[in-house]
Amino acid sequence: MNRFAELLDRLAYEPGRNNKLRLMTDYFRHTPDPERGYALAALTGNLTFQYAKPGMIRGLITERADPVLFALSRDFVGDTSETIALMWPVPEARPNFIPSISDVVTTLNTLGKAQLPAQIARWLDALDETGRWALLKLVTGALRVGVSARLAKTAAAALGDKDVTEIELMWSGLEPPYTDLFAWLEGRGDKPSTTDPAPFRPAMLAHAIEDTDFEKLDPANYMAEWKWDGIRVQASAGVNEHGDRIVRMYSRTGEDISKGFPDLLDSLNFNGSLDGELLILRDNRVQSFNVLQQRLNRKAVTPKLLLEYPAHLRAYDLLFDGSDDLRELPFEERRTRLQSFIARHAHPRLDLSPLVAFKTWPELAAARADPASAGAGEDANAVEGIMLKRRDAPYMPGRPKGLWWKWKRDPLTVDAVLMYAQRGSGKRSSYYSDYTFGVWSVIDGTDTLVPVGKAYFGFTDEELLKIDRYVRNNTVERFGPVRAVKYGPDEGLVLEVAFEGLQRSTRHKSGLAMRFPRINRLRWDKPPREADRLENLEKMLEGMEMGRSALQAAAP
Repeated sequence: MNRFAELLDRLAYEPGRNNKLRLMTDYFRHTPDPERGYALAALTGNLTFQYAKPGMIRGLITERADPVLFALSRDFVGDTSETIALMWPVPEARPNFIPSISDVVTTLNTLGKAQLPAQIARWLDALDETGRWALLKLVTGALRVGVSARLAKTAAAALGDKDVTEIELMWSGLEPPYTDLFAWLEGRGDKPSTTDPAPFRPAMLAHAIEDTDFEKLDPANYMAEWKWDGIRVQASAGVNEHGDRIVRMYSRTGEDISKGFPDLLDSLNFNGSLDGELLILRDNRVQSFNVLQQRLNRKAVTPKLLLEYPAHLRAYDLLFDGSDDLRELPFEERRTRLQSFIARHAHPRLDLSPLVAFKTWPELAAARADPASAGAGEDANAVEGIMLKRRDAPYMPGRPKGLWWKWKRDPLTVDAVLMYAQRGSGKRSSYYSDYTFGVWSVIDGTDTLVPVGKAYFGFTDEELLKIDRYVRNNTVERFGPVRAVKYGPDEGLVLEVAFEGLQRSTRHKSGLAMRFPRINRLRWDKPPREADRLENLEKMLEGMEMGRSALQAAAP
């Protein structure tokens, strides 16, 4: 456990990608099985424990320290694990036993819920501050040391001078502690294979395209399709060795979300693997992402939920057709196979995402600006943008440059006034980086700022320092970790906020809710009295609703 704690500590403070790779590869090379396998599982987010929850961990410290002091310390430190590790009282007689990672994993997977708190407390008593921090990170699954799952796999691949893509392609069939994987990487065993009939295949991702990129690209080399406002999923189906049919639905990152969508799984009558978008369809029209959210992360899926929010899969790509692996084929050829595949397995819950016809970049830009006139029809309001895919591109894990591009529709913007700020978490725990902003509205005959949203990204590190300094110098009141800042018609900080959409909300005082708000730029040049008004946002929303109504009226 101490070596793993040292690795996490060094990774957390190491900014360079190559240095992070060297640290992890060195750890994998000099750490025996099964310890390194469980470490790889932790770094890739593949360790979960049924009863080890953050609430239980917080309960342990509040039994041993003043709860108010813990809450204040947590707000200052910005990380629960680090706060508990620093505050944990060291017993006079410390246990003479340092747990290994395999000890922790095995115990957490077998121990009952009632016995778990006492066992974690014994481990915390035995470890030093860094060890306690690493243990709590391991238990809660929130490492946050600046390492992605792909980077950790890349470090493991370096043991045998392998391409990380090879590991990505077999990853879904592997389980911790990955002894077969490490044996293959070190030349001591055969390459692992999987017998899972419905595995997850690592997703191919796109780069955001910039205006300057079009100058280097030939439109004849690309095909375009709509980017729908749902969530990217993969549907995989097959028959196991016992003849049982297995169907699974995965998120873009490989999380099995099948239990949440039994209605959709029942309709997938194929053998193979599809890449597509999970949507909600009502009366054959794609609903907004806000409607889809009613189906996401549900512990129980009721008949009423299934009836009111029917799930639908809109296919983008075909990875496997039966046992035929199509990922090495060019996209244009896979697309032809996909059309035939969907036709063979026709179902009301499954359809094909249409292509966008274009010959020049200006034609594609016009389609992006007006999807309704470019083939999206009544679903135009559910179009998030356009995907560009090279005709000759194979389906590759990760985000290879130049093969796929995403060109999202221009966001909506509003000028709002900063009202409240709160410190962030992790590396931002020392800065006020989470902001609540508002627009003007007449309340009881007086112009008043009404909160309309919160944002914690979109700004640069340099801008963060400026906003943090402004918050500290202009605080007028404190509410725990939250600071209210000075604002009025002639004093305050105006933020240009970008967002993807608006919807009506009974949970917000303004009556509106923004989708994906972020800070677009700082308007030091604009006095708060010139910020937007709530009426502007209401007109914006009314325009969206009228557009949706017009599309529905025009639909056959």
